[in-house]
Amino acid sequence: MAITRSTTRERNGAESQPVGGRAPYAFAPSPAKQAENGAPAVEPAVEAVLPTGPTVLIVDDEPNIRRVLAAVLTRDGYQVILADGGKDAVKKAKNEPILDVLITDFLMPDMNGLETLEAVRKYHGGIRALFISGHGTVRSAVEAMRLGAFDYITKPFDVEQVRETVKRALKSAPLSAPTQISAKSTATETIASPQDVENAPIVLPPGVSMIGDAPATRLLQRRLLAAASSRATVLLLGESGTGKEVAAKLIHEASPRRRGPFIAVSCAALPETLLESELFGHEKSAFTGAAGAKPGRFELADGGTLFLDEIGDIPHITQVKLLRALQEREISRIGGIKSIKVDVRVVGATNRDLWQAVQEGSFRLDLYYRLHVVPVILPPLRERVEDIPALAAFFLDRSAKDNERVFPDGVAPDALAVLAAHDWQGNIRELQNALEYAVVMSPPGRRDIQADSLPDRVCGR
Repeated sequence: MAITRSTTRERNGAESQPVGGRAPYAFAPSPAKQAENGAPAVEPAVEAVLPTGPTVLIVDDEPNIRRVLAAVLTRDGYQVILADGGKDAVKKAKNEPILDVLITDFLMPDMNGLETLEAVRKYHGGIRALFISGHGTVRSAVEAMRLGAFDYITKPFDVEQVRETVKRALKSAPLSAPTQISAKSTATETIASPQDVENAPIVLPPGVSMIGDAPATRLLQRRLLAAASSRATVLLLGESGTGKEVAAKLIHEASPRRRGPFIAVSCAALPETLLESELFGHEKSAFTGAAGAKPGRFELADGGTLFLDEIGDIPHITQVKLLRALQEREISRIGGIKSIKVDVRVVGATNRDLWQAVQEGSFRLDLYYRLHVVPVILPPLRERVEDIPALAAFFLDRSAKDNERVFPDGVAPDALAVLAAHDWQGNIRELQNALEYAVVMSPPGRRDIQADSLPDRVCGR
């Protein structure tokens, strides 16, 4: 017996509810053990559980996967709808007033997972999407995240992982998408034009300052905010000094994890002998000098975001443990005998060409694909010259306060012209240092920063 929304409604008396109405969420006990162990499962017995919780649409061309997931989620109290492919999913989505979560296989005969998500979102713009992906299609998760997928799960999957991912997805905010259309709605779908999207205001989270209004900066801000809504691993790429830690903080503060910790680690600043202990922790007497047990950064970041700066400099032996942490979402302390589950969203950053490092054999290919899920490139300062006046004013104000100086007239036009002409190989960090130098070197009593106070390398002297 296939589980459909109409069957669930008839047995719950839900047909008497108005369109768009919903009974309070009520979750049943955890799923049956035979489903978790991969044993042959029967389709969920709706009579035994009265699902009144969120509605989950499961799309997969493999009947056994549909049955197992339906059994597990129905017994957890969800209302379950099954579809054997993308076209079937779109047909059922069109006739449903409410859909909360979409679980879809990526590779299917009629439509792939991306096409299915795009089509379903026409009727349910805020639906949270989870992709089931074979190992050969992990790279396609990049496009899935860009479309707003909450997460992806690789085959063969752990049923418990699916359950926990669905719960987390429901705690996250719905996607911002076109006006939702139900089968009984007469509303017209609103589709934003590219120009509307480009001109729409960008709201950054409180406490995060990413200064600038250049086209390259606005595009970067939009990409970071889009990445923040998922739990996918983000890889920040770009030259040194482009502001990767600021970008990582923006992702954290704009994400559902903003109430959790933000932990930053510079992988290049720690020697190989300490990096593994710093990331994963150690037990007492694990090595000489380990006087007591110590949690690692993964444990400290549980429930939040772990920012791994200069991740391309991680040695091979630590790459293996990092790969396991990303795949299994669990770590083991040095000298420990048990695994520790961690709920951490990883944001990596590097100024290296990781693909070139893979070709040279210094970086693992499987770790590369685990990190390179949602890559975001930070533009160099020379590609966002329009931002230099605002950035210069910001750094001048901060450096003046630190050095107990006052420059009421800001940066003089001649100095701004010099700053705009410089190529900024050190990017934003170099600009910050140039303004601090100018503050220190400006004669007493001067009301503004002039070109003669800037460093020689900036002025070309």
